Amino acid sequence: MSKLSVVIVNYNAGPVLHEAVNAILRSASVARIIVVDNNSEDDSMQTVENIADPQSRLVFIRNNANVGFAGACNRGMALADNPDYLLFLNPDCIMEPDALEILLACLEGFPQAAVAGPLLLNSDGSEQAGGRRAVPTPWRSFVRAFGLSRMKDRYPKLFSDFLLHKDPLPDAPMEVEAISGSCMLIRQAAIADVGNMDEGYFLHCEDLDWCMRFRQQGWKVIFVPDARVVHHQGSCSAGRPVFVEWHKHKGMMYFYDKFFRHQYPGPLRWIVGVGVWLRFGFVAVYYSAQHVRQWLKQ
Repeated sequence: MSKLSVVIVNYNAGPVLHEAVNAILRSASVARIIVVDNNSEDDSMQTVENIADPQSRLVFIRNNANVGFAGACNRGMALADNPDYLLFLNPDCIMEPDALEILLACLEGFPQAAVAGPLLLNSDGSEQAGGRRAVPTPWRSFVRAFGLSRMKDRYPKLFSDFLLHKDPLPDAPMEVEAISGSCMLIRQAAIADVGNMDEGYFLHCEDLDWCMRFRQQGWKVIFVPDARVVHHQGSCSAGRPVFVEWHKHKGMMYFYDKFFRHQYPGPLRWIVGVGVWLRFGFVAVYYSAQHVRQWLKQ
């Protein structure tokens, strides 16, 4: 049996963390589950530490500060005991009983694949955006931000969206450019080839970065529709939406500069940067207004 370890990064996930860990413990394929806490303020860690596992597969790391998602994942990997495969799982992701085995079978049957990601579902059973996607280049992001993807039927190469969840669901695993970091099973040999997560990202975009680096080294990224995972998106970030959006936009700028600076001349990069930060401004104002309305209702 292949050795498989799981890394879960927690930050105020609440009771859903307990549910996520219990779902993983049902799998006989898992040798170790490492829960890395980024200095949570709720009781999620106390609850999950009380889970009884007769095989003693649970390991806990409590950081004294929030070191970010990539930093916490890298700390978890350091305790993974060199497994064949690593599953990175958000604490708000609940894997269906056979999902992990399906992902594992995909990687074991496809040696060129570095990473496999599942079909991410909303609570209502609909497919969640982000589980399968193209790389959000600056141009694709511009197309999405200004609604130009409505013209993709006429000009598919020019105006395609980078999110693929509205496309027909494939009947079998398929190669994509990127999957979501909320649930990804990765081959240890691929990590050894390209290196750990880039801690230049605090929150968001580190999954895109990893998929880019895997593909640059000749590895494949696979979307596996038969592996189903319910993602209660936002469980860890609901209380700090502006903070999350700041790091999301900052991470996207870092991603653009790292991978696309040679494809886009200086003036165009400046325009892209202005667009990114204008979008952040609008989003921040929206969430701030929501907060004020809630405060006035109290």
